[in-house]
Amino acid sequence: MPAYKYMEELWRHKQSDAVRFLARVRAWEYRQRPKITSLNRPTRTEKAHRLGYKAKQGFIIVRCGVRRGGRKRQNHRGMVFGKPKHQGINQLKFERNLQNVAEEKVGRKYSNMRVLNSYWINQDATMKYYEIILVDPSHTKIRNDPHINWIC
Repeated sequence: MPAYKYMEELWRHKQSDAVRFLARVRAWEYRQRPKITSLNRPTRTEKAHRLGYKAKQGFIIVRCGVRRGGRKRQNHRGMVFGKPKHQGINQLKFERNLQNVAEEKVGRKYSNMRVLNSYWINQDATMKYYEIILVDPSHTKIRNDPHINWIC
């Protein structure tokens, strides 16, 4: 079995002992670091390459942690005036998914880069972690590459 296929199979079986142990250890490590961190290399190499990542200048990988859970409405002391239909505070759901929120956070921090894609890497009780692939549109290597220069 080719290496990438083997790695893909490993990630597909997330409940296996090896992957669960790795996830638990990595989740602890991610909690100790800042929520948005740039990385040297992707955690899931096969997934990053499938989504367009190349190990060349102009590409970077950033890990972002997003708080899990629903969206609580911000009301002073939880009091809503008006009809009972609009009195909900706790059981509201956010319109966009957490992966989209992670991409937006990273895009705002690295404003000179363009978000290419992202993928799930880990989660624990309170956080979900995604890796976001960023491309530098002003980099010469990116401008000269016909496969990716559409992003410029």
